[in-house]
Amino acid sequence: MRRVCLTLPTNRACSETISAVAEEAAYGARRFGVEVHLLVLDSSEAPVLAGHRATVAGLPPVPGVVVHHLDETEQRTFLREVTAASGVPEPERVLDLLLPSRLSYGACTDRAFLIAESLGCASVHRRDSDSRYQSRSPSRSPSGHPDEDGPVFPIHHELTSLGRLPADLAGRVSRSRLDPAHADRPVAMVGGSFIGEMSVDVEEIHRLDPAVYEDVIGLSVPAGYPEIWRRNLIAESFRGAGTTPFTRDLSTLTSIGPTRVDMCNIAFTSEVYSRVPLPPATDTIGSDYFLIHLVHDARLPGVLHNRHIVNFHTNERRSDSGFLAYHRRLAKFFLSTPYFGAVYDRMAAAGAELLDSDGRVRADAVAGFVRDSTRLDPAENIERLDVVDRSYRKLGGRYAGAADVLAAERGQLLDEARSDMAEFALLIDAWGHLTRSTKSVKGITW
Repeated sequence: MRRVCLTLPTNRACSETISAVAEEAAYGARRFGVEVHLLVLDSSEAPVLAGHRATVAGLPPVPGVVVHHLDETEQRTFLREVTAASGVPEPERVLDLLLPSRLSYGACTDRAFLIAESLGCASVHRRDSDSRYQSRSPSRSPSGHPDEDGPVFPIHHELTSLGRLPADLAGRVSRSRLDPAHADRPVAMVGGSFIGEMSVDVEEIHRLDPAVYEDVIGLSVPAGYPEIWRRNLIAESFRGAGTTPFTRDLSTLTSIGPTRVDMCNIAFTSEVYSRVPLPPATDTIGSDYFLIHLVHDARLPGVLHNRHIVNFHTNERRSDSGFLAYHRRLAKFFLSTPYFGAVYDRMAAAGAELLDSDGRVRADAVAGFVRDSTRLDPAENIERLDVVDRSYRKLGGRYAGAADVLAAERGQLLDEARSDMAEFALLIDAWGHLTRSTKSVKGITW
């Protein structure tokens, strides 16, 4: 039986989301006849963790669904076994990259990838703790199938298309926009976006001063883009798929543009994530989008769908501490943009040459591009921090306070942006050894 991993990384209270994702797992097992491993990777504090354990214990047993709820101690035990068995140099350093003491969007998903490999899963399907599913009423169900009432689960399109050759998707997708030259490769990624409110952390900037918003969000656009493209990218950033609710399925076989999907609504085949991990950068939003770019640039087929997740923001994101934490992560994102932009340019130029003769991603080529990016002149990032500082001080209030914090950490932020890329290259070098060693790790029970 085909096994898949539906994963929910979290570091905050989300019992309602755990229950909802468990429903999606049950739908996937029931509708597609697969074994769904529901993997909750929990980095929450003890009281929240206890609540999550109670939620998981209360989930009804479902045929075809296996639930794993791992706290950081359990995750570390597994990772220590894997790194030791892999034979990689500096196993403790690699372990720290996979389970850092600070928040890392990429590292938490890398842990899911390794656990999925150990379980023999063919794909990983990721959701986020601050998201909900849309619903469809029975009157909107075109097929009349009972599974098509209620929540609109993205796993429907993911299990329909992942790993299949484009020729096998006739009648399974709404339309095709795929270049025929790439039709001999199986679908490597299926994704959608989110609808609802834009990021609460940048929405306020837009409301306070649209001109400042354009200056700040413009830092997310790599240098050299034509002005009309730059303005369009700024207008679309942090907005997902807008606010239009789901009414009927629309799926497109295509090469998915990285701005069209979100990591709360994504699935990859093992052929992708077993070759290259996500960047383990700490406190950096957007760092977990790397594989979306890799799949696109390598000309691997994907399916884009409209079963968008509903985005919402927890109270923590609206607190003063949450505000400062997010804007540090946003600053790190702006500083990572030149480095990732250089890598994406190299990958786009390489195109299908990113693949070996068997159609597998060449991890060594990707690692080389990442390592080369660390030699970029830091002058551009110095100016980027200057833009953030000027902009936040113009906004005043708590933005001026954030500017003070970022100014005090200026040198550290610049150093981290560069070292994050060097550590990513190191992890790519080790990744093949790690994924292979997951098969030999024994005695880990979840």
